[in-house]
Amino acid sequence: MSYVHPARPEFERELPPLPAQLADIHLSLAQRIWQRDGVRQVVVLVLIAAAWELAARVAGNDLLLPGFLQASHAWWDDLRNGELVARTAASLSLLLQGYALGVVLALTLSALAVATRPGRDVLVTLTSLFNPLPAIALLPLALLWFGLGQGSLVFVLVHAVLWPLALATLSGFQGVPETLRMAGRNYGLRGLRYVLQILVPSALPAILSGLRIGWAFAWRTLIAAELFFGASSGQGGLGWYIFQSRNELLTDRVFAGLATVVLIGWLVERFVFDTVERLTVRRWGMQR
Repeated sequence: MSYVHPARPEFERELPPLPAQLADIHLSLAQRIWQRDGVRQVVVLVLIAAAWELAARVAGNDLLLPGFLQASHAWWDDLRNGELVARTAASLSLLLQGYALGVVLALTLSALAVATRPGRDVLVTLTSLFNPLPAIALLPLALLWFGLGQGSLVFVLVHAVLWPLALATLSGFQGVPETLRMAGRNYGLRGLRYVLQILVPSALPAILSGLRIGWAFAWRTLIAAELFFGASSGQGGLGWYIFQSRNELLTDRVFAGLATVVLIGWLVERFVFDTVERLTVRRWGMQR
């Protein structure tokens, strides 16, 4: 005979009331504002500007180190007369072209590497060869191939973006759990649908990291390339603006150009990559 366990009697347990300090938790407006990442980052920027102005006043040499207020005045003047806007637009136009082409090539190579073993061998070999090679080192060769035109800059930008993004994407694809792979195959997903619906969402944190790294590499490569390219062709974007200001000993404009480079980088990180990350991997619980 099988023994039947008697049913346990039901009971209710009354929980004690919360302590007063826990029951009346209330954050002030200042505390809620301080919890925002953007506000804390702005505070850090303000502290950096204050330290810059203090260091300039201690140095007492505008030629070597102009103050934050002086550089801000030069930045505002060139912003109003349109020169800084034109230089920035020229740089961003080239950057978007090279970045977009590099992203397309990197994702294509990564998809081929996941789909076929020869594609993986090719990508691993190419990243091992070309990822350590600085993109700016290819600029003389690019000038020889493409001449003094935008093609040379786009070429080095593609090189700056392609290899780190392809490597990060491949690492993300390889880290996809086998259970997800099996689930995709059980649903009959093959080829491009398998990559887009299974591999890409799971590897998205690694892909976003690669996009961030590729953006940073491309942005600084462009500025460095424009310093050389502008000196050769007599025109350019922000890099040429900085180079020309240095030749004219307008140090405040040099700092204005550098501040513009830094500000654009911060804005892209804050309002583009952080937004995409918040709407995807953080919302999906894949990243804190």
